Amino acid sequence: MNKETIAVVGVGRMGANMARRLKDQGYNVTAIYDRHTPLAAELANELGAEATRSLARVTELADVILTVVTDDAAMNTIFGNNGDSLLVGAKGKLFINCATVSPSVHLSVEDLAHKAGAESLEACMASSITQAREGTLYLMTGGSDQAFRRAEPILKDLSVSLRRIGGTGKAAQVKALVNMVMNINTAGLAEGLGLGEALGLDLTMLREVFLETGASSRVLVTDGEDMQNRDHACYFSAAHAAKDSGIALELARDEGLSLPLAEATKKQYDRMIAEGFGELDKSGVAELTFPGRGKR
Repeated sequence: MNKETIAVVGVGRMGANMARRLKDQGYNVTAIYDRHTPLAAELANELGAEATRSLARVTELADVILTVVTDDAAMNTIFGNNGDSLLVGAKGKLFINCATVSPSVHLSVEDLAHKAGAESLEACMASSITQAREGTLYLMTGGSDQAFRRAEPILKDLSVSLRRIGGTGKAAQVKALVNMVMNINTAGLAEGLGLGEALGLDLTMLREVFLETGASSRVLVTDGEDMQNRDHACYFSAAHAAKDSGIALELARDEGLSLPLAEATKKQYDRMIAEGFGELDKSGVAELTFPGRGKR
């Protein structure tokens, strides 16, 4: 059975490594698109693909289009009703949408895709850049069984765990909650280590104690040492953390719930952006809590 041709829209850290992984797995990656055209051109040259100047050309060149864009506004732009859009000539195509965006946007995109004779599936990622390159993503999908069955071989080549959540929008809800809790844990860890620093405690010892007690968390493993050493090379930016916490808070408001910890955490990430730390990794929230650190 011949593998379907692939295009990738949005080739930042995650999208580019997903494209490389699919190329390694024997897929014909035919088109690359990014609003930052030099980035698209460089990756297209590496993979033997076309760096398209239009979204319609992306859809023309591929059977399956993966989108890994920044936010709701970007999704609404690439799936626009008028002008240049992925929906032009989309009949028979499959869109696999991997960005962390509002559940309502996934529902809107699915409706537009169906009207154009295409299929759409959300495939939300709970992983980082390294996993994208190695094909070990944790993927959560939402959408129709038909769209999932078609996407499944591709998604299996990208992931180590592929989980069906439910209908369209449900995977995005779960992803928003994953990132909300992760962000709370990250901000809490930064406060604990920051207070430990102020008390003159050995932070390596403190992290070891945290690891063996109720203070342990996945974030402690991934971010604790980076916070201690001020190594904030970006795997998941503070700006994205603020955006994703905002999605979860909007869902909470829709349900009439108050989430004070999530609210406080978002304020911390908003503050990072305001102080010039928005493109640091989320571990950079430690810059707001450790003594002697702070505004650039």
